[in-house]
Amino acid sequence: MAVQQANRSNDGNKPQDQGPRTSSFVGMLVVIVVVLILNWLVFPKMSGQRIIPTDYGTFINKVDSGLVEKVMIKNDYIYFLTDEGDNGKTTYSTGSVGDLGLVDRLLAAKSPNEDGRIAFTREIPRENSPIMNFILLWVLPFLIFYLIWRQAGKSIQSRLGAGGGNFMSFGGSGAKIYADSDVRTTFADVAGQDEAKEALTEIVDFLHNPGKYTAIGASLPKGALLVGPPGTGKTLIARAVAGEAKVPFFSMSGSEFVQMFVGMGAAKVRDLFKQANEKAPCIIFIDEIDAIGKKRDNTLGGGNDEREQTLNQLLTEMDGFDARKGVVILAATNRPESLDKALLRPGRFDRRIQMELPDLEGRKAILNVHLAHVKHDNVDLDVVARATAGSSGAELANIVNEGALRAVRMGRDKVTTADLEESVETVIAGAQKKGKVLSETERKTVSYHEIGHAMVAAMQTHSAPVHKITIVPRTSGTLGYTMQVDSGEQVLLTREDLFNRIVTLTGGRAAEEIFFGQITTGASNDIEQATRLARAMVTRYGMSDKYDMMALETVSNAYLGGDTTLACSADTAADIDREVLALIRQAHEKARSIITANRPAMDEAAAYLLDKETITGDEFMAILAKYRKALPSNEE
Repeated sequence: MAVQQANRSNDGNKPQDQGPRTSSFVGMLVVIVVVLILNWLVFPKMSGQRIIPTDYGTFINKVDSGLVEKVMIKNDYIYFLTDEGDNGKTTYSTGSVGDLGLVDRLLAAKSPNEDGRIAFTREIPRENSPIMNFILLWVLPFLIFYLIWRQAGKSIQSRLGAGGGNFMSFGGSGAKIYADSDVRTTFADVAGQDEAKEALTEIVDFLHNPGKYTAIGASLPKGALLVGPPGTGKTLIARAVAGEAKVPFFSMSGSEFVQMFVGMGAAKVRDLFKQANEKAPCIIFIDEIDAIGKKRDNTLGGGNDEREQTLNQLLTEMDGFDARKGVVILAATNRPESLDKALLRPGRFDRRIQMELPDLEGRKAILNVHLAHVKHDNVDLDVVARATAGSSGAELANIVNEGALRAVRMGRDKVTTADLEESVETVIAGAQKKGKVLSETERKTVSYHEIGHAMVAAMQTHSAPVHKITIVPRTSGTLGYTMQVDSGEQVLLTREDLFNRIVTLTGGRAAEEIFFGQITTGASNDIEQATRLARAMVTRYGMSDKYDMMALETVSNAYLGGDTTLACSADTAADIDREVLALIRQAHEKARSIITANRPAMDEAAAYLLDKETITGDEFMAILAKYRKALPSNEE
């Protein structure tokens, strides 16, 4: 498998500080209403009355019927306890009528008591005091419901993604606020983005010395849009601007403005700008602004009312605040083509700053920044930087960290160049899969496959030198790979450069065909890459004689993988497929001819790789040099 390096994203660590929260007055009112309803309708029915009023005649009948257990005469009231079988024990009260024969009647009457007589007791049945009733029926339910309400609010808020706090707090922005003393990131922490730092230095200078700009009549740009692939340091450089200017820093993600209810996102925007004006001069940073800044939909009923209201409020706030106060808006996005034109016009986001993938010197600087935080031993930055072409700053930080972890696993206290080289391979192809067991036939097939890639690359001009060949399986699913590293930084690629890459990609399959007379599934990734390159040559780069400089394909989301869409008729699309097939077939035939002409060198190199499992580019070229005199000159 021929390995091509891919870009991965990591925009850095996000702060976890919570911003101010508003009180939940509506929630408190709801709790009070619920308690009122419960006390009015539910609790009385559940508890019932402890003492049931009744008439004197009923009292006499129950005494004569032998149902009364206890009787208590208190002032003008008679309290009596009955045991009525199925109905259970019940306490009644009735008024005293001055019955002189009552005591004799009670003494003569029968009772459910063990001795069969009605007991006279001095214990007065009474209800709870008013204070106890107030506590049990009002205070305690209110506290219980309030605690439940707060816990439910926190849970719902976290699920809605609104930044924590009470979910009834409609107006709070939820922005993460950092005081000027809390932001310690500076431009020294940002490497490989010299052009972006230069463009932002003017903003920092204005915040430090606004007088020299206002004296001439110049005003501070209201906003700057940071555009680039993931992992290039957009969030990091925004924090560095705040750290250099020593002003408060408001950080918020675009997705935090997206709410369930219409109008809540707009309220968050208003609150954010209100807080910023109070703390001016300051910096507002909105990450992933495309979440709320997408182009508005003109179709009837096809728009998103909440998102569009939030966007309209953002546009209004950017027009409404005075730039002379020193409030600067920084925003980051990976999809600038999706943003609304009204958001990008001068007076809102005045500047567009490109955050591109670092070049060779930029990668060295980034590696140097991250290596300053780990112990290392004379690391060759040039070797590592050349092997990481196309890597972002976040990916380079990950490579350094992987190298440090490998050094610990190997029992060393310092990171070496070998650690970083291995971490590069881990990021590209995954970790070594030592438990993978291949048969001897499969190992031999993989060896010839990878040597086929290397041989074709070595025998072509305008091809990157072979750096390493291995048949050790990786966790990404590859059974082996051939790594090529350019000796220099190449920006423009010719038709010959691209065609030679396709030839190299077909070298593995060509070796299988020539030496084994059969093909395997091991070339699946090579086929995908070769087809993608050949199609781009025809549709995007104008490298087809038939279509000349005609654009046949459009690219969307250039910073997020570059999805392509054909912009041609069905007949033309079918013809494009034929052009691509012809190009790949031509490259495949060239690879077959190179391998056929170098069979002896292929046999020795494959046997050596089969024995060692991993060989360097120098070792491979040493084997090839033995046959150099007997080989034809390099293929063109």
